[in-house]
Amino acid sequence: MEEFGQYYEGIGRRKRASARVRIYPDNVGQGTFIVNGKDVRQYFPRFGDYEVLTGPLSDTELLGKIDVTVKIEGGGVTGQTSAVRLGLARALVKYDEDLRFQLRTEGHMTRDARIKERKKPGLKRARKAPTYTKR
Repeated sequence: MEEFGQYYEGIGRRKRASARVRIYPDNVGQGTFIVNGKDVRQYFPRFGDYEVLTGPLSDTELLGKIDVTVKIEGGGVTGQTSAVRLGLARALVKYDEDLRFQLRTEGHMTRDARIKERKKPGLKRARKAPTYTKR
């Protein structure tokens, strides 16, 4: 990953995924979006993921105006997309505090705390019990 100079960083987490998002607002007009060294559409090819990822940028009308690099670890596709979205929103707030209210009302600043529940002893999963047999 190449470095572009002055950046603002935000950390986003969801389920088991953790994303470190850096925005480079000084490079006006570039609009590159790189995730783990790949283009965002190559890393997240699933339909609808790009819209979720770029939600904070499109709502603040900065889509295509600033460069974004992401380093993401863990989790699955859904967790990673939500982690990038939260990290991007947090980085934008560090860049411009006036964007906080707009991002909050659009729902980009809320951390989704739902994680996998632990397995309990005697059960198959967290809550699924083995089939009861009378005989």
